[in-house]
Amino acid sequence: MSEVQPSEAEHGHHDDHSQSEHHEQSFASKYLFSLDHKIIAQQYLWTGILMVLIGAFMVFVFRMQLAFPGQHVPGWGIVTQANYNSLVTNHGTIMIFWFAMPVLIASFGNFLIPLMIGCDDMVFPRINRLSYQVFLLSVIVLIASFLVPGGGFGGAWTAYPPLSAKSEYSMTNLGSSLWLIAVALEFVAFLLGGINFITTAMNSRAPGMKFTNIPIVVWMIVIASILFMASVGPLVAGAIMLLFDQQVGTGFFDPDKGGDPVLWQHLFWFFGHPEVYVVLLPAMGIVAEIITVFSRKKLFGYKTVLLTVIATGILSFFVWAHHQFIAGIDPRMANIFTVTTVLISIPIAEMIFLYIATLYGGSITLSVPMLWALAFLAEFLLGGSTGLFLGASGADIYFHDTYFVVAHFHYTFFPIAVIGFFAGFTYWFPKMYGKHLNERLGQIHFWITIIGFNLCFIPLFVLGSAGQHRRIYDYSNFPELATPGLQNLRVIATVGLIMTLVAQVFFFINLIVSFRNGRKASANPWNANTLEWVAPSPPPHGNFAEMPTCYRAPYEYSVPGRDKDYWPQNESS
Repeated sequence: MSEVQPSEAEHGHHDDHSQSEHHEQSFASKYLFSLDHKIIAQQYLWTGILMVLIGAFMVFVFRMQLAFPGQHVPGWGIVTQANYNSLVTNHGTIMIFWFAMPVLIASFGNFLIPLMIGCDDMVFPRINRLSYQVFLLSVIVLIASFLVPGGGFGGAWTAYPPLSAKSEYSMTNLGSSLWLIAVALEFVAFLLGGINFITTAMNSRAPGMKFTNIPIVVWMIVIASILFMASVGPLVAGAIMLLFDQQVGTGFFDPDKGGDPVLWQHLFWFFGHPEVYVVLLPAMGIVAEIITVFSRKKLFGYKTVLLTVIATGILSFFVWAHHQFIAGIDPRMANIFTVTTVLISIPIAEMIFLYIATLYGGSITLSVPMLWALAFLAEFLLGGSTGLFLGASGADIYFHDTYFVVAHFHYTFFPIAVIGFFAGFTYWFPKMYGKHLNERLGQIHFWITIIGFNLCFIPLFVLGSAGQHRRIYDYSNFPELATPGLQNLRVIATVGLIMTLVAQVFFFINLIVSFRNGRKASANPWNANTLEWVAPSPPPHGNFAEMPTCYRAPYEYSVPGRDKDYWPQNESS
């Protein structure tokens, strides 16, 4: 096992860094206009949680409409066709752009990167603050879009023109433009945040921390930020063109004026498919941190995981057109994108198998974070395997835009956004707040959530295979889809959703109980190796009483000859 001895130059720079002044702050400067990465992480976290509550209420309303068409929905009333379109559109938008990205990338990235690499803050703290302020502005604009005449945008979260480009089609002139502006602002916020994540991880590591000593979750967030920055440009340009089509009368995507609506699909999915990996990679990194700690095993194939992630990122730019197999693209190109889609499943499967190899032979503790991490592997595996059907151009002609796609997408995205979030939140909660969560309430929350999720989405595979298309407000207009058997499956799926939502009550009860009476957490309650566990719980302004030095890789667990089964990165031989 190789160890790293920091040079004198590194020590000198490190001492200067640790002597930076951290004076007492007022309430406003600390919590409202903070430059501290940990407070900004909390701002992103709780804003994301607020938005997911809105997104969850939306899915409750439109699933109740599908299960009991035309009936009064508690908390809403009668769901109109326009309501349904707007709810479906904004549910998808919120869950991806205003929940998954702020909590998995911005919140965990802000909180973890400086702590895990052993520095006191981000390189550009004012840009960091600005990124949240722009993000908050995007939230305000999105919520405002629900309140203007015509209501919120109802042209689906993919915003395909001409439905999104012409108000006479979407019936939401102002709502569609405000939705587009909100998405653009959110992209600006994450471009600013990505600059900080990449620069900080590359330039502010603790003395002795080589690239191969950086924890995997940090690598995952950095690579996700690079993917986002590399892919979002064409969509920002497309968003400006679409806004001009909506409000100025240009015809970039209007075939009546010589435009091409399929061009938007290319611009959107060139960003949209790398975006899947932008949110997947941080979740995969979170799972890696958890399974090593709770199996007391070294991460199997650290360098292989890292190279696999890089390969996945590169391949993600060559699969976008599998979303367009029925959009009229050349069938010869469809064959190429079928091959690239199958190819990208290889590195993802490799990562899953490396994680399973890490678990093999370990001393596994089924704590609540570990339960979420294992559930991620199981559920995501099912989502990935069903994607192979959609990646085959012949099969996708039938499955495209059916509920099979909806089920597949949620079996990939729910593990990423929801299970990944709960895994990370329950694992780092003691570090964030200095208290332990209640284990019994955590287990109840976990099992009801997982059972409810599967009860909701397994029936959707059956409905999609039966030919049920998505974005239909009332299936009673389609006799082949309005049979009692299919309608019963819609009811079962809605029951599963309600079960999943009810489970979150236990999560919030757990938060209240733990904040008030939770057992106090030590600096390193999990006996983990990475540098964030060197700081007090919760970390003070400046993070460390004495800035740490890194001596080894982050996953040295159960090393033969040692009394302890862990070996912290900052502990010399």
